[in-house]
Amino acid sequence: MRGLNGKTAVVTGAARGIGKSIARKLAQHGAEVAIVDVHPQAEKTLKEFEGLGIAARLYRANVARQAEVAETVRRIVKECAAPPTILVNNAGIIRRGTIFDLTYEDWQAVLDVNLTGTFICCKELIPVMVQAGGGQIVNVSSVAGKIGDISAAPAYGASKGGVNALTKSLARQLAEHNILVNAVAPHAIETEMSAEWDEEKRTAIRNSIPLKRLGRAEEVAETVLFLVSSGAAFITGEIVDVNGGFLMD
Repeated sequence: MRGLNGKTAVVTGAARGIGKSIARKLAQHGAEVAIVDVHPQAEKTLKEFEGLGIAARLYRANVARQAEVAETVRRIVKECAAPPTILVNNAGIIRRGTIFDLTYEDWQAVLDVNLTGTFICCKELIPVMVQAGGGQIVNVSSVAGKIGDISAAPAYGASKGGVNALTKSLARQLAEHNILVNAVAPHAIETEMSAEWDEEKRTAIRNSIPLKRLGRAEEVAETVLFLVSSGAAFITGEIVDVNGGFLMD
C-alpha cells in the first residue's frame, strides 16, 4: 500500500520515540516527510531514514516559537515536491512534580510546547492546506488529557486536555475546508521515556492494562496512518485511544 504517494507530511518531534515511528510509517506509505525537531538525535534519525531509502528532510525549529515555525513552513513549501497537507503534532515535553513543587517555569514550559506549539503549527500550516484543497491534522495527546494526570505531572495532563479541546474546535471550524482534525491518546508505550521505569513500576502498569503489556510506538503510528488515509475520510474531531484497554470511552 502506497496510499500517500505525492503527499508531504510534517511530523513534529520526530527525532525519536512515537514521532520517529510515525514519520517512518508515513514515509513507508509514500509520503515525503518533513521532520521538525530540535533534539540532538534528529540528525541520526535523518541518516537512518536516508539509509532505508525513505524520503525525509530535517527542519530544526522550536514549535513554541512562532517565527521559527513560520520560516520552517515557508521552507517546506519551497523545498518539498508537494505542499504539506498532513500535519502530525507530536512534539511534547513533560515536567514532573505535584502542585506543591511544580514551578511556574516548568508549568509554562510544558504548555508552551505541548499546547501552544500545537496551535502554532496548525496556525501556520492550515492556510497551506486550505489553498491545496484539504488535508489531515493528527494531534498526539495522551490518556492524561482525558482523565487527568496519573503520575505527578499536572502540567502535562492539563496541556493534553487542551490539545483534545483544540482538536475538536478545529475539526468543527475546518470541516468546510475539507481538513480533518483528529488526535490519538496513547498510554504506556515503549519509548525512551518508559525505558527509565524500574521493573516494579513496569509490572504495576502492565497489570493495570487489560491486554497486560505495554504498547509499541509502531502501534500508535499505525493508528495515525489510518487517520490520514482515505479510509478515515468520514472521521473528524475524534480522540482515538491507543492504550490496551486501560481507558475505554
